[in-house]
Parts: sequence; C-alpha cells; structure tokens
Amino acid sequence: MERIILYDGVCNLCNKSVQFIIKRDSAGQFKFASQQGAAGQNLLKKFTLPPKMNSFVLIENEKIYLESTAVLKVCKDLSGAWRLLAVLFVIPRPIRDRLYKTIARNRYKWFGKTESCMLPKPEWKNRFLD
Repeated sequence: MERIILYDGVCNLCNKSVQFIIKRDSAGQFKFASQQGAAGQNLLKKFTLPPKMNSFVLIENEKIYLESTAVLKVCKDLSGAWRLLAVLFVIPRPIRDRLYKTIARNRYKWFGKTESCMLPKPEWKNRFLD
C-alpha cells in the first residue's frame, strides 16, 4: 500500500510536521512530496487538485484525504500515544475542518515560512519523492 503525504514545502509548520511524522513512523509507511516540487505537482494534477493547495494531503491506495481527516489518518498510524488522536474522528468533520482551516490560514503568520523547501537528512532521502 503506497501512502504519500503532500505538504507545503515552504511552511515551517508543515516541514516540522514532516520531521515529526518521520521520527514516529519507524516502519517507513509514509512517503513525502512537497506540493511545490515536480512530484507533488504531478500528484495534485493527477487527482485534479489545485496547484496551490492550502491543505495537508494524504494519498492512500489512489484515494485522497484532506485537512483534518488526512491528519488524523496519519496520526492513527504513528508510534506512541499519537494514535490515540484517532478518537477525534467522532467529532463531525465540518467542526474538525473548521479548526484545521483556521490553523492553515494562519500558518505563515504564526509559524513563518522559508524561501525554499526543506532538504531531507541523508537517512530520510528515500522517503521523499523529489
């Protein structure tokens, strides 16, 4: 099963989230592509998503998950107590997504942004599509 996370490569919160996931995904089940890179743009196009997404995207078995659903599906498969966050699926998606969208809309202001995408550590290179 291929599981790919598309993230905003210039967003500090997004880059920290990718590092957080890698450290807690010892099985290496998630691969990553920045939405600004060639692989990310190709996947966005393939799934008819806008080239400038304002969402964390999980692709799993050729199906896409966005916003809070994508985040919770990833957390559910991380090591440690993070998988307990899956209980938040009981909250209706519109309510979860409202909180998600508030954070997404303010992520640059609250966490900052970089001029370029993060370069993965050498030991993580095989987890990135570009």
